[in-house]
Amino acid sequence: MLNHSDIMSTVDMIDHQHLDIRTITMGISLRDCAHSDIDVVCDRIYKKITTYAKDLVKVGEEVAEDYGIPIINKRISVTPIAIVADACEAPDYVKIAKTLDAAAREVGVNFIGGFSALVQKGMTKGDEKLIRSIPQALAQTEFVCASVNIGSSRAGINMDAVRLMGEVVKESADLTADTDGLGSAKLVVFCNAVEDNPFMAGAFHGVGEPEVVLNVGVSGPGVVLNAVRKIPDAPFGELATTIKHTAFKVTRTGELVGREAARRLGVPFGIVDLSLAPTPAVGDSVADILEAMGLERCGTHGTTAALAMLNDAVKKGGAMASSHVGGLSGAFIPVSEDAGMIRAVEDGALSFNKLEAMTCVCSVGLDMIAIPGDTSAETIAAIIADEAAIGMINKKTTAVRVIPVHGKKVGDTVVFGGLLGHAPIMEVSKFSADAFVKRGGRIPAPIHSLNN
Repeated sequence: MLNHSDIMSTVDMIDHQHLDIRTITMGISLRDCAHSDIDVVCDRIYKKITTYAKDLVKVGEEVAEDYGIPIINKRISVTPIAIVADACEAPDYVKIAKTLDAAAREVGVNFIGGFSALVQKGMTKGDEKLIRSIPQALAQTEFVCASVNIGSSRAGINMDAVRLMGEVVKESADLTADTDGLGSAKLVVFCNAVEDNPFMAGAFHGVGEPEVVLNVGVSGPGVVLNAVRKIPDAPFGELATTIKHTAFKVTRTGELVGREAARRLGVPFGIVDLSLAPTPAVGDSVADILEAMGLERCGTHGTTAALAMLNDAVKKGGAMASSHVGGLSGAFIPVSEDAGMIRAVEDGALSFNKLEAMTCVCSVGLDMIAIPGDTSAETIAAIIADEAAIGMINKKTTAVRVIPVHGKKVGDTVVFGGLLGHAPIMEVSKFSADAFVKRGGRIPAPIHSLNN
């Protein structure tokens, strides 16, 4: 049984090493909100969310105070809206996005995720409506996050959807140009999306999930950094063991808090996602961990190997600590949200191509990367296709969250603020992939998909 003694050894981590519960995320099924009349759908959605999540923020604050562990975000994920709204006769789903936004504001959460579609093998009419609604939905809401799964190891890559998402990312940035493309910062394009991810912007409540559930996302780059710095000359076996032991403690803390919050809310506990999610704060950086292993700068030769070891050790430590580790669980490498990543880009050590290589072994993919505003929709689609191929072949989750910032070019910097941080504009290839993207159809799944 978990109790207060499980976290006594983490007091210093909380006080001095940036350990926190990054998010408690309530997943809510909206499948029973379906109806042909969009007004009925919106009414049902609003009532259901505000009923289940009415005490989420209050309970989160109470648990944080009682246990002395910061809970930074309280969030909601819902059934992919393309599924819920598939029977609607409305021309678009922007009204539903506004309803989600209103419900999020009413209950006081930071974000609500699930304005989403799963189109890895093809698109229904509802899926396409949802996808084409994303730019306006993100431009007209504050709390709504969107995601689209365009590929999987089982189905291959839906290149028609990839091409469309290139256009959607571009339009989302253009419609929010006054906030430096913030709309596209709330949009993730996945391959092999998971159903229980508590982190935004890619969270949604999968169709295999229960009626309601509470998932928790823990983050501890500063804790792992401190552990690595204590053994500067240790061989890799000892280093990996140290990281595993640290991840074990962090996971136990997260599960304790998640289970207690779920108990007080009267809902099932789902999973703990142990993802090293950095922030712009000094000492809370994944890049700093890699550099503490002996790299002069993140991005130099050896970076991918260091990240692979870190990611694996974190997963092993989490799996030892809990039978309910889920979500993504590993190391995130969002450029704008990691002070060390930003420094590496500014110093010329970390390029877009090196980031792509690193995504082969990290937990997600190309995350929070600012690119020139004149980058074409076709180039963005090709970036998505490359990242999806990495996920498809390696049977792992990959994602793309890039922000083409209007009026910005390589060498400029964009400031998003808060946890989103700031980012140098990174260079993308000047050579065209237009003809490749325009082929359409579906890239077939790899041979290892036939593994029944």
